Amino acid sequence: MDLTQAQPRAEVIIDRDALAANYRTLTRLAPKSNVACAIKADAYGLGAEAVGPRLAREGAKTFYVASLEEGVALRIAFDAAGYTTPEILIFSGFWPAFADLYTHHRLSPVINYPEQLKAFQAHGGGAAALFLDTGMNRLGFSPEDARALAHSPSAFEGIGLTRIISHMACGDEASHAQNAAQHTLFTELTSQLPQTALSLANTATTLLGERYHFDEIRPGVGLYGASPVGLNNHPFQPVVTIRAPILQIRPLGPDQPVGYGASYHTDAAKTLATIALGYGDGLLRSTSPGGYGLVKGARAPFLGRISMDFSVIDVTGLDVKVGDHVEILGGEIDRLAAAAHTIGYEYLTRLGSRLARVYRGAP
Repeated sequence: MDLTQAQPRAEVIIDRDALAANYRTLTRLAPKSNVACAIKADAYGLGAEAVGPRLAREGAKTFYVASLEEGVALRIAFDAAGYTTPEILIFSGFWPAFADLYTHHRLSPVINYPEQLKAFQAHGGGAAALFLDTGMNRLGFSPEDARALAHSPSAFEGIGLTRIISHMACGDEASHAQNAAQHTLFTELTSQLPQTALSLANTATTLLGERYHFDEIRPGVGLYGASPVGLNNHPFQPVVTIRAPILQIRPLGPDQPVGYGASYHTDAAKTLATIALGYGDGLLRSTSPGGYGLVKGARAPFLGRISMDFSVIDVTGLDVKVGDHVEILGGEIDRLAAAAHTIGYEYLTRLGSRLARVYRGAP
């Protein structure tokens, strides 16, 4: 017996055709650059084993993941789907204890600091990318270490350097002075290093224009339909929609408490609906107050605190019944994220494992 069908269950709808359309949009935005797909964090919560092969079908040749484990799983998915040639790069770099996995699964490390480079060389080297820290102070060779590489004749011995990359700290703020500063430093440092492909732009930086595109862009969130620049207009189609069933409907008089802590009291007579969706499914607690779901296209605000398994919405005046579905995210993801004082990235990557994944569109 499949107990997942024993009661109404929330599900997340993932539109792979919209995903593919967003990839094509990015190829039009950067027609002179390779469009490499960032599908780390399990493709931002959507399922890398489903997302990766669809993007490969659309023509994507390069993929970035965060960890070796993610890279191994993605390669297995590609091989099973018949896509044996995509390049997979590991942002966290090279780890000597697992050197055989890089070779066996045809994975390339992104080398982040001098000791990692030496360890990779000691294990035979091979194809790799080099990461320069131009202002994030997170991962990557410092400018001083990068300049030292430039003056070391044997620095890249045994390394097939495929690209040099960096990452922008403020690409989502078009007028921020650090954008130009990082671009200048990246250009200066790479001019002193071996000539190879250059990559600087994530989704937000891609939208800053051709100057930042170089040879390769590395979009992530734009593929998945969320805005990299807050609530400003962006050209991406919504990919992810949560559908949560209504479990109960109740009328409630004025001045009645709703939810934990009795932090909300009705200000008038209302009709409330309890839905099968809570923070255990990835609906952030901070979404209420201020957030909402859509019931037959109408906004239904969350009332009271969101709990682990259930939430309450205001359906006053709406024609609803038990079993109807409330839609969350979709084209409203950025507004919902703003209501929760966060960004669409976090909403996507927190989608809970309890949500049934339903894929639509071509595989």
